[in-house]
Amino acid sequence: MPPPLSRRSALTHAASGILASALIPSITSRAAQSETSPRPSIKIRGIYGGFPDQLLENGKSPADFGVNAIWVGSGSLSAERIKRYHDLGLKVFAEFNSLHAADFLKQHSDAAPLGPDGQPSPPPDGWQGVSPFHAGYRQARMAEFRRVLTTFDIDGIWLDYHHAHASWEQAEPKLPDTDFSAAALQLFQTKTGITLPADTPSAAKLLLGPHRDAWTDFRCQTLTDWVREYRSILNEVRPAALLGTFHCPWSSDERDGALRHKLAIDLPSQATYLDVLSIMPYHARFGHAADPAWISRQTTALAKQLKLTGEPNEKPAIWPIVQLADWGERVTIDQIPAIIDHATRPPSTGLMVFHWSGISKEPTKIDSLKSAYQKLIK
Repeated sequence: MPPPLSRRSALTHAASGILASALIPSITSRAAQSETSPRPSIKIRGIYGGFPDQLLENGKSPADFGVNAIWVGSGSLSAERIKRYHDLGLKVFAEFNSLHAADFLKQHSDAAPLGPDGQPSPPPDGWQGVSPFHAGYRQARMAEFRRVLTTFDIDGIWLDYHHAHASWEQAEPKLPDTDFSAAALQLFQTKTGITLPADTPSAAKLLLGPHRDAWTDFRCQTLTDWVREYRSILNEVRPAALLGTFHCPWSSDERDGALRHKLAIDLPSQATYLDVLSIMPYHARFGHAADPAWISRQTTALAKQLKLTGEPNEKPAIWPIVQLADWGERVTIDQIPAIIDHATRPPSTGLMVFHWSGISKEPTKIDSLKSAYQKLIK
């Protein structure tokens, strides 16, 4: 859990709570008023998972389906296809793998995250993260980020897998403690002035015990500094593009503060450098299959934490990515209107659906998505 608040922090926290409580009724009120009406505040109606060529069949266009944006993996970008979709009036955004480029480990095994025993942490459920403290890996990712932005005329780029080595994208996550590399332990001591034992297991015991909060802050600051560097590159190479991030939908106090303690995600500090936060409330995958309202509860909690209201031009904006394709529990067609409803309630100002390769196999889901998106417009 977070450390006890000082008196000054407590006062600040209380003031923040008062402000948030003043904002949330406004959010709730606007949502209730617009449940069955168009939502002009929703500027982005997107699809995640590649170029949706099926929408172009029989003389149709994405606009006929209410779609005005797509997200494509950075490794699948094509200048010719980007131009084609731009000509159709769509925004084209890239997805960029930050801390999950596991191929790097084939030539650099020392970049594997280490567990408290000082040994490489086994990939939970096959999810192989890479250490953010490995200088060569960071340089490689930043170089690739620069290449993508330099090469392709994209409207923005979204960080994906920007979290510590873990498998959280399921109802029961696996969250190992990492990253106890020599580089991390040395840098921690330099930055904090805290002296650690030379052997990793003894150091890890202290870092997960009496120094847990300092260790958490240090790891979160490291991932935030990656975001700062990504932002610097984007500002230099393609300043008109948006920088977004896909991230875990948990609130700050869920699972004993695992968002920070386990995943090393500090959204308030990262938000300084981001244009869009794309929370990932995959309701069916994460144990809420019968409760699409969980989507809007999570976006509202995020807004409260960051004091966001969903006003026009507010930054960062909240554009959730919501589950329509089956992954784990079945997403039924009759749920789609409720999913889109809850995803587009304030403070959201945009959304995308996950994922095109799954949705495209079910024409009735495409039809339902089309109807839901069109209702947002008219």
